[in-house]
Amino acid sequence: MNRRVARLRAVQTLYQLTLIDINVDKAIENTLNDEEEPSEFYNTLVHGTLEHQDEIDGYLSENLKGYTLDRLGHVDRAIARMGLFEMLYLDDIPVNVTLNEAIELAKAFGGTDAGRFINGVLSNSYDMAMKNK
Repeated sequence: MNRRVARLRAVQTLYQLTLIDINVDKAIENTLNDEEEPSEFYNTLVHGTLEHQDEIDGYLSENLKGYTLDRLGHVDRAIARMGLFEMLYLDDIPVNVTLNEAIELAKAFGGTDAGRFINGVLSNSYDMAMKNK
């Protein structure tokens, strides 16, 4: 599983967890195809995002202009959470690469406007987090 696919599958897993009351292992099982094995990167994205979700949600909430996190669409919320986790905690991946991947995911699921929205929210949230460190 390459990193692009891992990100897509992680968003799908995180999306499920916001919609239905299941545990993470069941969400992973539901997400992956029979022939797919979860990569270390995929597992890190899913479990890391969940582990740091409260902190991530705090930064995102501060940077949602005119929105609350609950009003944000489930897919956009999953992309934003995962993207910010990756930007803050996975030092081996350049921030601009993560940002671009999140934008592309948002555009694939929600169109150009979703990509711009994710770009703004993630950029501002990341900047705020870096100032607080």
